[in-house]
Amino acid sequence: MYNNMDEYDEEITYMHQEDDWDRDLLLDPAWEKQQRKTFTAWCNSHLRKAGTQIENIEEDFRDGLKLMLLLEVISGERLAKPERGKMRVHKISNVNKALDFIAGKGVKLVSIGAEEIVDGNAKMTLGMIWTIILRFAIQDISVEETSAKEGLLLWCQRKTAPYKNVNIQNFHISWKDGLGFCALIHRHRPELIDYGKLRKDDPMTNLNTAFDVAEKYLDIPKMLDAEDIISTLRPDEKAVMTYVSCYYHAFSGKQKAETAANRICKVLAVNQENEQLMEDYEKLASDLLEWIRRTIPWLENRMPENTMQAMQQKLEDFRDYRRLHKPPKVQEKCQLEINFNTLQTKLRLSNRPAFMPSEGKMVSDINNGWGNLEGAEKGYEEWLLNEIRRLERLDHLAEKFRQKAAIHEAWTEGKEEMLQKHDFETASLSEIKALLKKHEAFESDLAAHQDRVEQIAAIAQELNELDYYDSPSVNARCQRICDQWDALGALTQKRSEALQRTEKLLETIDQLYLEFAKRAAPFNNWMEGAMEDLQDTFIVHTIEEIQGLSSAHEQFKATLPDADKERQAILGIHNEIAKIVQTYHVNMAGTNPYTTINPQEVNAKWDKVRQLVPQRDQALIEEHARQQNNERLRRQFANQANVIGPWIQTKMEEIGRISIEMHGTLEDQLTHLRQYEKSIVNYKPKIDQLEGDHQLIQEALIFDNKHTNYTMEHIRVGWEQLLTTIARTINEIENQVLTRDAKGITQEQLNEYRASFNHFDRKRSGIMDAEDFKTCLISVGYNLGENEFSRIMSIVDPNRMGVVTFQAFIDFMSRETTDTDTADQVTASFKVLAGDKNYILADELLRELPPDQAEYCMARMAPYTGPDAVPGALDYMSFSTALYGESDL
Repeated sequence: MYNNMDEYDEEITYMHQEDDWDRDLLLDPAWEKQQRKTFTAWCNSHLRKAGTQIENIEEDFRDGLKLMLLLEVISGERLAKPERGKMRVHKISNVNKALDFIAGKGVKLVSIGAEEIVDGNAKMTLGMIWTIILRFAIQDISVEETSAKEGLLLWCQRKTAPYKNVNIQNFHISWKDGLGFCALIHRHRPELIDYGKLRKDDPMTNLNTAFDVAEKYLDIPKMLDAEDIISTLRPDEKAVMTYVSCYYHAFSGKQKAETAANRICKVLAVNQENEQLMEDYEKLASDLLEWIRRTIPWLENRMPENTMQAMQQKLEDFRDYRRLHKPPKVQEKCQLEINFNTLQTKLRLSNRPAFMPSEGKMVSDINNGWGNLEGAEKGYEEWLLNEIRRLERLDHLAEKFRQKAAIHEAWTEGKEEMLQKHDFETASLSEIKALLKKHEAFESDLAAHQDRVEQIAAIAQELNELDYYDSPSVNARCQRICDQWDALGALTQKRSEALQRTEKLLETIDQLYLEFAKRAAPFNNWMEGAMEDLQDTFIVHTIEEIQGLSSAHEQFKATLPDADKERQAILGIHNEIAKIVQTYHVNMAGTNPYTTINPQEVNAKWDKVRQLVPQRDQALIEEHARQQNNERLRRQFANQANVIGPWIQTKMEEIGRISIEMHGTLEDQLTHLRQYEKSIVNYKPKIDQLEGDHQLIQEALIFDNKHTNYTMEHIRVGWEQLLTTIARTINEIENQVLTRDAKGITQEQLNEYRASFNHFDRKRSGIMDAEDFKTCLISVGYNLGENEFSRIMSIVDPNRMGVVTFQAFIDFMSRETTDTDTADQVTASFKVLAGDKNYILADELLRELPPDQAEYCMARMAPYTGPDAVPGALDYMSFSTALYGESDL
């Protein structure tokens, strides 16, 4: 501040002269009033930083406490511990401590003693405050080799020189018109005052304008009254000088503050951008993990539906997921990895620590989640197809159960009532014998239906074992049939015993009716069984199976001539009965007493069988054609899959070689890779065509394909891995370009790095394990201990994967050439803005920084807790350190 000791001695001499002020002038009431107001406002402008103020300058300093506090605030130093007693000796001790501190700053106090201050001597108190103002507010002012009062006067003259009607020659009458104050404000903050509208002949307006603007926008309290200045012939020089010095301090540091603010803005902009990238990564990772979390339970849900329609809808939903929902998520996953690598590169280039995502959101966590999704997806498709097969089988069995149950229930209708009749009690002997024969025929019929009842029970049991959704109703119906069957057996036995007891009374037996009944019943059952078989639905999956059904059908048709002979024989029996009745005038009721089967029914069922045979032929022919079409679809899919599968494998091997053996500049490599990527993407239509063929196979419910070992799942996974691998390789080259441009690495250096990396990449996998990396470092001259190598690994492998990528390798080899901002530089910049304090206030941040970055700092700065802390103080030191990752924000 001083060029030599002579200048310092001159300054001290001047201050001593000022101490021997004109005591007669001090007694001027107008001057004393001005000094009281000005000095009180000046003291309060500093005391408010400590949360206090004074009202009466000679009274409030009497105990020395606020005087010591004032000196601590303006000097930034700690004084001796004050006495808290109320006695005069305590007050004198405190004031002496303050005066000793002032004297320690090289100031001689003339005629000012602690007793006078304690006694409230206004003249001495004002003199002491003026001495403090000179030492701490004016002495350090230096302009063009002048200092203190002359320096402050020269500064005012330089700043107001361009303004008309302003001529600053002193610190009293030159300021009476107020234009000098307005000119200083307009020179530094032209937007605050419209100087062109001010008039020299209106000093009241000029002074009030300057005082109001300085208080509102410059944080300079009103220390003068416009009325006092105008009404006094010669305003108090010390009051004016004190007030003007506040202008100097408010404006002189503006340029340094702007420089410091620019540095902070630059650092904060980089940090804000990186934080935005981190927030984007966190959000994208959270969304992707949430989608995986929601999707896996859906794919793992193995709760079957009750109907084919519902299961087919599940299959359609799964196809929509594979075709519409999953592909965008594959792209998001790839983009997430690219963004993560780019962010890490930017952090390294800006000398920031590596980004560690939140727990559970690492790239490895996303890959693990994706692997779980793929596993659930594969099992889900297989389960859907098996469930569809099961439901097909269940529907077939349920329909078969209903048909057989309906036929049986129709047969049993009225049987219990018939068996419970007592018609034999009043019948004649011939009628009794007829009833007996009829009952024997019924027993034959009942035995013939035993197989159907057993089949019904067997089908119901199978439906239960296959977990048919409507098993309760099936079981109830089966139980009713079995209960009824047992009742029929008991009733049949009971009626048989009754007829046998009266058998001696029966003599006439119509053997022909009996023979008709015995032969018609099994034939009728055979026809009913044949109709059931001809109407029975069939499910086949191969040509061989449909050929087996066709062969069995041909064998059945070969039995039709013998069946027709049996039918003719049965009808012949009925014709013979009719002839006997007509010949012998037998008194018959006109119907067969032994059976309900009649020739018309036999003929009707026979005609029905003959109608169903060609229908069965047509169904078998159509099914044979469908199986041939299925075989065509199998071959069509296999022909394409057997070409695409090896093609994908070849491209994967080529990419592996390219990533290791690339030559030329990074831009040439990038161009080559993007052309290669385009050639791969152009292959997509063939994948889509294969997807279409696969969908046709699934819609045809084809479950196996002996012509190829490739499934659509294999092709999809291979294709997705191929796209992800080429995208990841391109991203690695792009990050190498960023590193090269940011650190000024030449192409020759990159080639050397690549050659060294490839030499120690013994597995040719594109990455080095820890042992290979250590060998590489030793080969280039590093003397590594375990701790040093662990430190280097923490830099090149922040995620602790145990491997070193080429990008991390070149970052490490070139990091010594990086020139970036440091935490110490940012701390120094904040200290400039804070006026050399160890803390900074919110108002200072808002005044010196753009609003958004000021708010950013205030939101993250911790409260300052040092010994010189004041209300609202913020800790900029720990904030600067946190910007560079040395502690958490």
